[in-house]
Amino acid sequence: MLIKDIYNFLDQLSPFSTQEKWDNSGLIVGSMKDSFEEVYISLDLDKQFLKTVKKGSLVITHHPLIFSGLKKINDDSYSTKLLKILIKKDIKLISMHTNIDKSHLNRYVMEKVLGFNCEVGEDFILTAVVNMSFKDLKKLVKEKLNLEYSKSVKCHKFIKNISLTTGSGMSLINDIKTDCFLTGDVKYHDAMEAKLQEISIIDIGHYESEKHFSPMVNDLLEKYLKKNKIQAIMGLNKNPFEYK
Repeated sequence: MLIKDIYNFLDQLSPFSTQEKWDNSGLIVGSMKDSFEEVYISLDLDKQFLKTVKKGSLVITHHPLIFSGLKKINDDSYSTKLLKILIKKDIKLISMHTNIDKSHLNRYVMEKVLGFNCEVGEDFILTAVVNMSFKDLKKLVKEKLNLEYSKSVKCHKFIKNISLTTGSGMSLINDIKTDCFLTGDVKYHDAMEAKLQEISIIDIGHYESEKHFSPMVNDLLEKYLKKNKIQAIMGLNKNPFEYK
């Protein structure tokens, strides 16, 4: 199977043209004319995972390995170390980041994982009516996302509606119009800003909210890959942080 064929399928599924200007989704390593026999679906890349990937395969990740221009290919950085391995093993790499956040991942987490019905969806922000106490909402989110700990900002005892953005979404705080915002990577000053704007926050973690990328993409590609006799293998899905 050629890279251009699966790339075109992915582009129809979640157009790469919808990614943010700062993003680098799309074909990162390889050529549209390259062929492959196996595809690995992974949230990220690391050296241990790449050791298991067969030569000549395709890897589809959520997070792009490269965001900005590279001037050197050496062992000085995370991206260049892994890039050398990809090239040596003739592994092709396609990343689906902000484009699939907008088209699929946020909705998947809101509806399939948390069980809420989306009312409104605008770029990265999805909203839903929940009508439950903050305490119960926090408990539900912690259980559904299997959070090791629960970090939050409480501004309301009762939550009528929520907004959700997977990954890091606190830069969108000024666009939140609901009682509570669910997103990851909430910092101290983010919490202070939320308090000032009287928006409750539940930190759903970066990894914890985006680890669903792999099973979601596997489901989206299952029929297409089966029809083309391509095997899909689930790749790296491990939190780099440890909590004790």
